[in-house]
Amino acid sequence: MPKLTTSDQIRLLAAEGLSTTEIARRLGIRYQHAYNVVRGASGTAGNNEGRQTKSLLPVAELLAGGFVLSARWMLSEGSELILDCPLPKEAGVYAFAKADTVLYVGIATIGLAKRLYFYGRPGPKQITNLRLNEMLKSELRSVPHVHIYTAIPPNFEWNGLPVHGSAGLEFGLIRKYSLPWNVRSAA
Repeated sequence: MPKLTTSDQIRLLAAEGLSTTEIARRLGIRYQHAYNVVRGASGTAGNNEGRQTKSLLPVAELLAGGFVLSARWMLSEGSELILDCPLPKEAGVYAFAKADTVLYVGIATIGLAKRLYFYGRPGPKQITNLRLNEMLKSELRSVPHVHIYTAIPPNFEWNGLPVHGSAGLEFGLIRKYSLPWNVRSAA
């Protein structure tokens, strides 16, 4: 499995609520490095004058928008990712959350159950699956579970053209909120 980069480690520690100073101390890196990564994860990296800082996505906002709690990630006795119950087979959007904060949002065009299966058993070249597998396992070493929320929005038409409801919902959430585990959320 690929080793987490220093930036990934910084993002994980920031998602746990550690200060930038504490992150730099724990990882043995310069404060400025940690600061730049944390600042980038919150949507203010680089020269972003005039851009608003993204806020974290509260679970309550997901629930108000129609998401439902569908399952929980847990670690097996052999330290493998397992789900506490089956997930829907339909295509949709999913979110991983710890406590009251959403950490990651993704789309499952092949169906939610099948998509999330690959996080638990990633292939050797599945970069995102490998990265999230490690992040989930790391998180689950300190908490008993990570919640999985799902939504299955309808597709519709705009001016006679097809619009994929799940793709639009995922993109909108990533664009609006700071999601610590989403790489695109920082951009």
